[in-house]
Amino acid sequence: MKMWKKLPHVLLGLALTCFIIAGSVIFTLAFRPLYYHDIKSLSIQAQSGMEEEEIRRNYDALIDYNMSWEKGLLEFPTLPQSREGQIHFAEVKDIFDLFKYVGIAAFFLSVAGVVWAAGKREFFYLKYASILSVALPACVGALVAVNWDKAFVLFHEIAFDNDFWLFDPVTDPVIQMLPDAFFLHCAVMILGGIVVGSLVCGLAFRTCTRRDSRKKRA
Repeated sequence: MKMWKKLPHVLLGLALTCFIIAGSVIFTLAFRPLYYHDIKSLSIQAQSGMEEEEIRRNYDALIDYNMSWEKGLLEFPTLPQSREGQIHFAEVKDIFDLFKYVGIAAFFLSVAGVVWAAGKREFFYLKYASILSVALPACVGALVAVNWDKAFVLFHEIAFDNDFWLFDPVTDPVIQMLPDAFFLHCAVMILGGIVVGSLVCGLAFRTCTRRDSRKKRA
């Protein structure tokens, strides 16, 4: 395929990749059973000094806040917060909102692109999406595997232009119910979702090209 003919497929593959990444992030955010499991597996009750029901109520408030499209400051049912803590969670919400906007835009672009490609019986965009989407988890996964703590700090230093994410347990006790290991589990789940998306695109490319070859020979 000539270079200029590849460009639409590369762009469509990029749109699919963005959808896969954004979808994996939002799905992980919304997947509360992961945290519910970690309450026991990570001994969050003992670490936070709270009962499981209270932990769940406050975590649910955090997730509801991040999943909502409404603006404003987060309020926990039973936990106090500092002003810096509220600002940090508002900044976190802005990041998740960005993923939601990207996911929605990438979805509609992908649907339009898939319809266009199907009409032309060309499927190389699936190959590009498979390659592009697996490249990210490979790079990030290597960094996480080498040093999770350093990767965690680096992410916060890149994503935020302040140090409000360095919570004081006295003024922001929510940090006691959000151990680093939980965020590691979230990172693994996000990367796993991206890898699954990559595999689906790769399998779809092989299936579509084989079917198209059979039709051409028939």
